[in-house]
Amino acid sequence: MNEFYSQENHGPYLEYDLGDFDTENGDVIKHCKLTYATFGTLNAEKNNVIVLTVMFSGTNKAMEKYVGENLALDPKKYFIVIPNQLGNGLSTSPNNADASQRGANFPALTIGDDVRAQYRLLTEEFGITGIELVVGWSMGAQQTYEWCVRHPELVKRAAPIAGTAIVTPHNALFVDLYSEALRSDTAWDNGNYTDSAQVSEGLKRLGHVFALMGLSTEFYRLRMWEKLGFNSVEELMAGFWEAWFAPMDPNVLLSMAGKWKAGDVTQHTGTNLETTLGNIRAKVFVMPFEEDMMFPVKDCEVEQQLIPNSELRPIPTLLGHFGMLGLFEEDFDFINDTLGDLLKS
Repeated sequence: MNEFYSQENHGPYLEYDLGDFDTENGDVIKHCKLTYATFGTLNAEKNNVIVLTVMFSGTNKAMEKYVGENLALDPKKYFIVIPNQLGNGLSTSPNNADASQRGANFPALTIGDDVRAQYRLLTEEFGITGIELVVGWSMGAQQTYEWCVRHPELVKRAAPIAGTAIVTPHNALFVDLYSEALRSDTAWDNGNYTDSAQVSEGLKRLGHVFALMGLSTEFYRLRMWEKLGFNSVEELMAGFWEAWFAPMDPNVLLSMAGKWKAGDVTQHTGTNLETTLGNIRAKVFVMPFEEDMMFPVKDCEVEQQLIPNSELRPIPTLLGHFGMLGLFEEDFDFINDTLGDLLKS
């Protein structure tokens, strides 16, 4: 057990028992549990719901900063659910699964599996009848698109932030690169390590790949690390990127990476992307980051143009893909205000 994935670090969160969960790849996750956090109160009609999905390496705690009174995601108005991904370390994952499925034996998952599990939580546990907004960043955007495609009758609005409905070839290469960086540590031992700390070099290399692609070139040229309190690139690497991944479990990260690379909403519909996105009923704000090298604006815009009731709302930030962390106040305010505009529409 990795102590990083605990109530102390990521709570409070709850568990929903899914029983033995059939995956889309044909496996069964034994005694599967979906963890989640909630804010606010469900109304009598059970339709004042916002679903805030989480990103690669993230948990509910990373996104809670966007929830608060007088913010767009206001718990005084909405019942806000932040579900953790299956395989993210808190929900049933390689680090906490049944002994027979732990570590390298954990079944491969899909984004569809996440949304299927979330749908069961919302309908079986809470009896929801409508969703005001689904919003998520990066892998959370993949889940957002999946929600729109699978349950158009429920989703009223959606905001996929810096993510795509189908993984591009360039983005798939990025997933391969960071996964190989993690596996390159000999201590990874095909996922059969006994302590995630043994794979410290692989986790460090993973952080270096994200440092290269996660921020913009302008961020580095203008020495914006100083605005974050670091005195040099070396301090940024050690104090931010390496520190971010150091406590995490490699098999957990690789489980999520597999879902990321396989992301494709057309797998559910069995038709092409144009038809699939064209059938979305929700009002959609597609929100890429202007300087994002993982999910460039153009990649997001190509999909946005296929969605009937949609707008492209680029987010200006030199933090590139990681603008969602809200490390710069102006980034947080822009995202919050744009979500507020969507909820008023």
